[in-house]
Amino acid sequence: MSKRRALEPLEDVMDAPSPASKRSRVEDDVQSPEPVNGTSNGHLMQPRPQDRDKLDILGADAIEHEELEEAGVAFDEDEEDEEESAVSAPRRQAAPVEGYTDLYLDTIDRKVLDFDFEKLCSVTLSNINVYACLVCGKYFQGRGPKSQAYFHALEVNHHVYVNMETKKVYVLPEGYEVMSKSLDDIKFVVDPRLSREEVAKLDKEPQTKWDLVNKEYIPGFVGMNNIKANDYFNVVIQALSHVTPLRNYFMLENLSSRPQIAQRFSTLVRKIWNPRAFKSHVSPHELLQEIALRSSKRFTLTDQSDPVDFLSWFLNNLHLAVGGSKTKPNSSIVQKVFQGTLKIESQEITARADAGDRLRFEDAAVKTELTKFLVLTLDLPAAPLFKDALEEISIPQVPLTSILNKYDGLRPQEKMKHRVRYRLLHPLPPYLLFHIKRFSKNKFVSERNPTIVTFPARSLDMSPYVEPDPKLHPPGEPIWYDLVANITHEAVKRNDDSVEGEQEQKVWRVQLRDKSRDQWWGVQDLFVEKERNDYLHTKESYVQVWERRRTPARANAKGKGKAR
Repeated sequence: MSKRRALEPLEDVMDAPSPASKRSRVEDDVQSPEPVNGTSNGHLMQPRPQDRDKLDILGADAIEHEELEEAGVAFDEDEEDEEESAVSAPRRQAAPVEGYTDLYLDTIDRKVLDFDFEKLCSVTLSNINVYACLVCGKYFQGRGPKSQAYFHALEVNHHVYVNMETKKVYVLPEGYEVMSKSLDDIKFVVDPRLSREEVAKLDKEPQTKWDLVNKEYIPGFVGMNNIKANDYFNVVIQALSHVTPLRNYFMLENLSSRPQIAQRFSTLVRKIWNPRAFKSHVSPHELLQEIALRSSKRFTLTDQSDPVDFLSWFLNNLHLAVGGSKTKPNSSIVQKVFQGTLKIESQEITARADAGDRLRFEDAAVKTELTKFLVLTLDLPAAPLFKDALEEISIPQVPLTSILNKYDGLRPQEKMKHRVRYRLLHPLPPYLLFHIKRFSKNKFVSERNPTIVTFPARSLDMSPYVEPDPKLHPPGEPIWYDLVANITHEAVKRNDDSVEGEQEQKVWRVQLRDKSRDQWWGVQDLFVEKERNDYLHTKESYVQVWERRRTPARANAKGKGKAR
C-alpha cells in the first residue's frame, strides 16, 4: 500500500469551491450537512401550532427529539420558510389548546382595575380600539402583532386583555378569545347594565353591598373622586342621579348613537348605582374630559366653578344630546322632568312726583310674557351689616315659603327700570329645581349672603304660587312636593396668605334621600355619612331638587282612578 501524502499541492486546491457559509441563526434557519435532533434535511423542523403549549410545559429546549415524539409532539416537516426568523413571534391561535382554556386567568388582579378613567392608550393616547390589561389595569391600543397591547404582553408577560367597546376578553400574544363565565364580573363592571325589573326595585328594596376589600356600600350613595377642584361637578351629578325618571332613562335606554356627553353620563349614572362594584366609589374623569371639551374649558377639573352655572349648561346640552329641540317644548326627557311655565308681568317705572310706591302697578298697559324655565331663582333678604348688642353678627333665618312668595303674582319687584311680577302656571313639572341666590359681585369682590333657609323635608305645598286653572287642577287642592336632594355651601378659611376678598374657600356638599330606607345621606367627595332629617336646613342651602308627590286622581265613572 502506498503511503498517503500529508498535504496536497497548493496549486491543486486554488480553484476549490468555498465551504458553505455559516449564517446567523437569528437571520435564517440553521442548516447542517447532516440531520440532527429536531431537524430534517438540514432544516429546523417546527412543531405544529397545536403542540406549542406542550413544548412550553415540557421544556423543549432541554429535551431531545425522541423524547418530544414520545410526548406526542409532532413536527411539520413539509413546511419550510427560509425567510422566517428563528426568533419569530408566537403563532396566532383561534382557540386555546384543549385542556388549557383557563390559561393565564389566575394572573388577573381585580383590585387594580379601574375603568372610570378616559379610555386612552397609555402609549399613543388614542381612543380607538382600546384594550385594558387585566393584570396591571393599563390601556393599550389594538391586539394585532404590531399593536401596543401585543408588545406589552411580550415585554412584561401580561397576557389577558379586555376590549373596552365589545367587552370581549383575549389572550395575547396568541390572540384567541377567552370564553369563561369567571370573567362576567369584569365585563359587568366595565359597562354595568341592569334590567328594568332591577331598576324598578332601586327605590323600593334596601340594598347593602360589599366591594373587593370588604367595605360596605349602598348602590346610589357612593363617594365620587375629587381629582382637584371638581366638587361643584360632583354634587350636581349626584343630585341628578337621584331624579328617578332621569336616572331610569339613562340606565335603560340605548344611547350608542347619541353624542359622547349623553353616553358618558349614562355610564356614570349606571356606575353610581352598580350593585356589583369592585370599589365603593366612582371617578367622573371620563365625563369631565368630555364636558371640558364641549364647554371650551369653561368647566374643568382643575378650576372650581359655580354649581348652578354648570347645572344650567349641563341640562341644556344634555337636552340637545338626547334629541331635544331648541324650539319645541317637552321634546326630551330633560324638559319633561324639569321644564315649567312662568308668567312675567312687567311695567316701566315712570318718574312721577305723586307716585308713593315705585312698585305699585298702575292702570297703564301691563306687558305679559310667558317663558319656560328649568331652574327657579329665589332671592334672599339682605344680610345684616352691623353687630348686635353682644358684638356678634347673628346669622339670620328665613323660611323657604317666604322667599317663594316671589312667584305668588302679587308682590312686584324692581328689575332695572321695570316693576315685575312672577306667577307659575299649571301644570307644574314633576321635579322643581330651586337656586337660592347667595352670591353677588360688585366692582371689587364677590359677596356671600349667609342667611339660613329653613324648610320641611316633606310636604311643601306649591299651590299658593301657581295661577289657578280649574281645567288642570282643582282649586284649593294642595300640590305636594318632597325634597330629593339638597346642595349646600360651606365657607372654609384658607391657610395660605390670600388677599382679603379671597380668604374663604368654597366647599360643596350634597344631601340625598334614600327612598327605600327613608334615610338621608350626606356626600362630600369620597365621604358618605348619615344625616338627620331635622338638621338638613342648618347648612347654607344653594340648590334644591323637589319631587312632586304622586297622589291618586279622583275616581271616574267606573270607580277607577290612577295616580297623577
